[in-house]
Amino acid sequence: MKGGVLEVFLESAKGIRHTNLIGKPKYYVIVECGIQHHKSKSSKGDHHKVSWNEKLAFELSMYECEKLTHLGLRIMDKELFHSDTGFVGEAKVYLDEILVEGNEKGLVEQTPKPYKVVLDDETYRGEIRIGLKFIPDAVIRKEGKEVITMERSYEDTIWNRYLYE
Repeated sequence: MKGGVLEVFLESAKGIRHTNLIGKPKYYVIVECGIQHHKSKSSKGDHHKVSWNEKLAFELSMYECEKLTHLGLRIMDKELFHSDTGFVGEAKVYLDEILVEGNEKGLVEQTPKPYKVVLDDETYRGEIRIGLKFIPDAVIRKEGKEVITMERSYEDTIWNRYLYE
């Protein structure tokens, strides 16, 4: 199995827990992929329908592609009058299929789909919608955070329609 770039498209969430007593919630997501993690921008919308429409990229080595089992998504809420944040819920996305299929086909892309959000007490409340894309033999250009493939360009993908609508 080759290394490559895993792109995560955070689209939206709905029906998630509202943790603020007053004020409009500002949700963000911490996405964990192995030992790497990214924090999304704050959400738009209210707690009934939250949107991010943000793409995050993780550069994976060959070893990480073989050992990585899942992607962790932790939804947090910035508190209005506190410097700390509140835990809203989390989701796990298993990556075995997308990594194997991406290495076989050269590129695999999944349109955004819902994943259940798990609360502290192991119950479900709401869902988060994410899309995934795996590009083998690719690296992230550090200056512009663009993905560069070793062989071909994948600029025209279905995600561009989501991001630029």
